[in-house]
Amino acid sequence: MVIQNKEQKSLKVSYHIIEEDEANQRLDNYLARILKGVPRSMIYRILRRGEVRVNKGRVNPSYKLRCGDEVRVPPVRVSEDSVFIPSSNLHIVKDLSKHILFENDLLLVVNKPSGIAAHGGSGIEFGLIESLRALRSECKFLELAHRLDKETSGCLIVAKRRSALRNLHEQFRQRIVKKRYLTLVPGKWNRKIQIVDAPLVRNELRSGERMVQVSKDGAPSTTTFDVVEYFKDATLLAAMPHTGRTHQIRVHCAYKGHPVGNDDKYGDKEFNKFLHELGLKRMFLHAQKISFLDPQSGDNLKVEAPLDEQLQNILNRLKENAR
Repeated sequence: MVIQNKEQKSLKVSYHIIEEDEANQRLDNYLARILKGVPRSMIYRILRRGEVRVNKGRVNPSYKLRCGDEVRVPPVRVSEDSVFIPSSNLHIVKDLSKHILFENDLLLVVNKPSGIAAHGGSGIEFGLIESLRALRSECKFLELAHRLDKETSGCLIVAKRRSALRNLHEQFRQRIVKKRYLTLVPGKWNRKIQIVDAPLVRNELRSGERMVQVSKDGAPSTTTFDVVEYFKDATLLAAMPHTGRTHQIRVHCAYKGHPVGNDDKYGDKEFNKFLHELGLKRMFLHAQKISFLDPQSGDNLKVEAPLDEQLQNILNRLKENAR
């Protein structure tokens, strides 16, 4: 399906010189922005084929553009003002406005639903950022300031200006941004375990699946945990990551013997089965709160995302079982 359906045209080879305000972004994200209406799958296809060149050479999709880089873009079919949306994702775009928690001239914060990738790529054609671009087609710039796993819900910041994106990235580097997650784990978490400081290493299997494990040779990774509530056979935890490693909370919880509920990668099969019988169809990990400085005013912003109906229902069921 095409929103704002207009006649499409085929472009000739074009060359783009990266300006200062376009630098420091990934090549694939840059292409997605300038090639409106082109599915991510096609963007990765032309990258794999070497049809996109930077300074006359092949580069990876994750290449960070520099000021002055020359980007060669091959002929592709693009729409002038429309955004292509697969019919299976149309409901996401229609409902997305209900998930916007905060917005000003420079950024917005979305309560990302579980089951939706933050962005397309690697077999995922359509993600939340593509949905936002379709919903807000008048915005010339929309980029993710950070990521959430596909099955994780909650607060996700999206920048509306290049300057805001740079500012937010610097806040993440300086650890000014604070995040609080809620997760449900099996058993009774020991209140004495308040900080997990365990380095993580990421491995990629032949299938392309990413697996993360604790290793002395890994990158420094620290998470603070706080017990929110005990149930009969489970604990509701608050997790505050101080570093931003892939699957950090999930691996740290599993490392301590209390894996995240309904996590099909690092979880406990029996606990997952128990939660499934209670009606849980997703992983119990939710980015509940995020705080950061407004890139323009410098004011401290705090945004909170409520639990979705499914997660709240699970907690209600656990409370009923405890009576």
